[in-house]
Amino acid sequence: MTMCRWMAYSGDPIVADDLVFRPEHSIIDQSLHARLTGFTTNGDGFGMGWYGDTAGSPPRVYKSTHPAWNDENLREVAREVRTPLLFAHVRASSGTPVQRSNCHPFRHGRMLWMHNGSLAEFPRVERDLRMAVDPALHPLMEGSTDTETLFFLALTFGLEEDPPAAVARAVGLAEEVGRAHDVPDPVHMTVATSDGESLWVFRYSSEKATSSLYYSTDIDPLRRLHPELAVLDTLGSDARFVVSEPLRELPGAWTEVPEGSWARLRRGEHEFQPFQPVSA
Repeated sequence: MTMCRWMAYSGDPIVADDLVFRPEHSIIDQSLHARLTGFTTNGDGFGMGWYGDTAGSPPRVYKSTHPAWNDENLREVAREVRTPLLFAHVRASSGTPVQRSNCHPFRHGRMLWMHNGSLAEFPRVERDLRMAVDPALHPLMEGSTDTETLFFLALTFGLEEDPPAAVARAVGLAEEVGRAHDVPDPVHMTVATSDGESLWVFRYSSEKATSSLYYSTDIDPLRRLHPELAVLDTLGSDARFVVSEPLRELPGAWTEVPEGSWARLRRGEHEFQPFQPVSA
């Protein structure tokens, strides 16, 4: 199974370059040298989504089919973007074309969405799943990925009002349709979604063996543990990261997101809850 890599940041406004390029094992480094997956290279496109400081403004996205390590425009953009909430994603295609409309993150209104994993044997279930998308939303789908389909199913089920309930229903439907087509383990996912105020993350797979996902612990204790790392002084006490792979091997910095769980992170707060798909 091909696996993408992603990271999400929430906290005080920070220049995107400090998040995307500067960490020791940055998302750019992971695009070439992923460690916690069988596929070390994620070169099928890159995407970055971010929110500005103006309350209620829609998120912005930069997406490219170039490999992240070879995109000079990305370097220019990252130096100019300052944001309190950022998504970044490097893609390893699971079979759909390498095109901009298939790159993450996906956007609708205030919502951003990105995903690592797959809906197993997607060509067999694609028609049934797309037919379940709200007809008013269906024309807005631009690409051909399982990720975008799952996003629009979640929107159909109320993602903008109640993300955990909407994702539970979308995943429940994907499992029902998959098993109706004799797909034994239909869903494998780590997902991040946001409305610009809160960040929700999900880790779940039908086979109960989901890809890696980690979140950063409190910054204040880390400053005391590692006074040699000046970069920690630039982050507010409520800064949080969620990553497919740790951005630096730093004892005490990273905690694994529990298997089969979801969490809402907002201004340094986080609480994990069990994730259970719901029959649609």
